[in-house]
Amino acid sequence: MRCPECGAMETRVIETRTADEGKVVRRRRECPVCFARFTTYERVEEKRVLWVLKKDGRREAFDRSKLLRGISKACEKLPVSLEQIEDITCRIEDKLRTQGYGEVSGNDIGELVMSELKELNKVAYVRFASVYREFTDIASFQKELARLSSER
Repeated sequence: MRCPECGAMETRVIETRTADEGKVVRRRRECPVCFARFTTYERVEEKRVLWVLKKDGRREAFDRSKLLRGISKACEKLPVSLEQIEDITCRIEDKLRTQGYGEVSGNDIGELVMSELKELNKVAYVRFASVYREFTDIASFQKELARLSSER
């Protein structure tokens, strides 16, 4: 595995753990050249393509990294670990793939993300909802916050 800091070709594994009920292997690595530490994840590559139906009617292949980026952006600067974000992403992807359909709507993915974020961190949930539901003014935020408060 190439070091992301200095580009050295050889790194050593310091710790290995399974995640997401054994479906993912998480490895902490260290570069012997620059001593940088980083985490890698190893998972089985899915052969069956999952298609996402977008709001405008287009179809595109499911992109796990896009899902991970969206969740990470919502959790930015919050006390949410990379491992928690990875676990949420794995759970959502598993749900989508085990439904047995070759297609899933973007709305279904958004709702799954919001459901997971609501349990994890309310601020991350509101951040994601503001983009997903396209909040255009303060009233939209207030309405969502009121709904969130009433659920307590």
